[in-house]
Amino acid sequence: MGEYNKVILLGNLTRDPELRYTPAGLAVCEFPLAVHHRYRIHDETKQDVCYIDIVVFGRVGERTKEQVRRGSRVLVDGRLTQRRWEGPEGQKRTKYEVVANTVQFIDLGGAPASGQEEDLPL
Repeated sequence: MGEYNKVILLGNLTRDPELRYTPAGLAVCEFPLAVHHRYRIHDETKQDVCYIDIVVFGRVGERTKEQVRRGSRVLVDGRLTQRRWEGPEGQKRTKYEVVANTVQFIDLGGAPASGQEEDLPL
């Protein structure tokens, strides 16, 4: 059986997205996403927050940069990836991030924001 790697997240940007271009001209948009998990223990409501780095390529990345900012609520559909590299002093480094296939901008009412209903495919 083949592998399956799919991630769906609903959360808020913790800072404005950053957009850059590769030497080949491909747009790369990156932003951190805060995803909250609320639960109850006895009569007390608790909350955990997970901060996840999101990467969006191409036109979807450009549209993301144009339409969202810190605090925006988004629905991200993508896959989990792992980057490995060596630090400046030879130490091995690893980072997990989600490469988004689609980003859907959500208004505070939970419905897609006006003019932003479409998923933006990668």
